Amino acid sequence: MHYSEPLPARTFPEPQPAARLAGALYFVVIGAGITAEFVLRGPAAAFSSGTALADSLRLSVAADVVMLLADIALAILFFGLLAPVSRRAALSSMVLRLMQAATIAASLVALLAASELAAIGQDQTASALITAHAAGYDLGLILFGANGFFMAYLLCHSGAVPRIIVAGIAAAALVYVAGGFLRLLAPDLTRAFEPAYLIALIAETALALWLVFTGRV
Repeated sequence: MHYSEPLPARTFPEPQPAARLAGALYFVVIGAGITAEFVLRGPAAAFSSGTALADSLRLSVAADVVMLLADIALAILFFGLLAPVSRRAALSSMVLRLMQAATIAASLVALLAASELAAIGQDQTASALITAHAAGYDLGLILFGANGFFMAYLLCHSGAVPRIIVAGIAAAALVYVAGGFLRLLAPDLTRAFEPAYLIALIAETALALWLVFTGRV
């Protein structure tokens, strides 16, 4: 009676401190981004005015700066971690992520101007600048979405990250690109599309957890 040879055990790369650091930075990006958009900026723009609005906008800019600094470091870390899979794809991913950071950073100037105007009672003009910032932010997210497609490719071929997380990152990339173009081409549909960003939040949180707890990428 013949028996087939046992399948070789799947091998995983050794845990890397850089991967764990990338996961921790990812949590900083997620936490600071949510704080800026949904805790400080969103409620302030909807319900505050004058000095209260100005203070909230300044705090949201500070949170966004923390997010961007962490994201820049994350872009560099991911390049180092994923360049062995495909240097060209890893470089493309890093460039797109850095371009996203630069675009969002530039849009923060509008928020700083809005905070100054709100402080002197020019709430209507401040509101227009907040809207302009949102458009710039979503333009940056188009670039981030393009980065996400490269990330999904790299993570898929690295072989260490579960396929469901990789699929989630690809879906998140599609959400970011679609949401950004909706802001540019059909802004009236932007609010109805917002629940789709939960896909991105879940996928990116899952990737951050994987990196922190396994150190493998």
